[in-house]
Amino acid sequence: MVSDAAALGIAAFAAWISRRPPTARHSYGYGRAETIAAMINSVAMIVLVVGLAVAAVERLQQPHDVAGAPVVIIALIGLVTNFLVLGILSGGEHTLNTRGAVLHVIGDLLGSVAALLSGAVIYFTGWVMIDPILTFFIGALILISTLRLLRESLHILLDGVPRHLNLPEIGRALAGIAGVHSVHDLHVWAMGSGQVALSAHMVVDDLARWDEVLVAAQQHLREHFNVQHVTLQPEPAPSLVSRIEEPRR
Repeated sequence: MVSDAAALGIAAFAAWISRRPPTARHSYGYGRAETIAAMINSVAMIVLVVGLAVAAVERLQQPHDVAGAPVVIIALIGLVTNFLVLGILSGGEHTLNTRGAVLHVIGDLLGSVAALLSGAVIYFTGWVMIDPILTFFIGALILISTLRLLRESLHILLDGVPRHLNLPEIGRALAGIAGVHSVHDLHVWAMGSGQVALSAHMVVDDLARWDEVLVAAQQHLREHFNVQHVTLQPEPAPSLVSRIEEPRR
């Protein structure tokens, strides 16, 4: 529960920071604060899972007596509490930041389920080995989701192309716009949760028609790829450069 409270505190602080407007020092704003929070929470969850695994190994080597009835009561209280918190978080934005907080809550919720089951088994059968066995099982489930969240967080922090977008497909779409000869130096990255930026050099057949090409490119990126923050640089086509540089007779 302490780890849950810390995770929620980190997520809330990051959400507040991310909404601050851009400044002269941070011209893109603070959208990646949520990504950093998600990475911190995922690392913390991995540490927590490792700690639980170590404790489970110790329990397997040296089984301890467990009071089944109190475990069941405490697990039920934790289960209800975590369901309430999970319902609140599920009603907000679905960002990496909230996923990191939700992961902690789900981890604790699964822990409550495991404690409930183990408490019941121990109460009725006295088999205390069920406790570390369920710990390993729940820990493995949590670890899979945690590693996925950590990978996504690092992908954004390393300016990777958002996974729902295909860079070659975007390049072909831009190159297919009327008046565009080719596209190069194409870059797509996430500035924060749901904020995608793009920059590219577009070789055009006629620089005089650049305004039309720019509007068409921005509209296509917005409607087909949901890319709002676009920076495009026009360049003359090779044939146009040769005509301009051709000496006069």
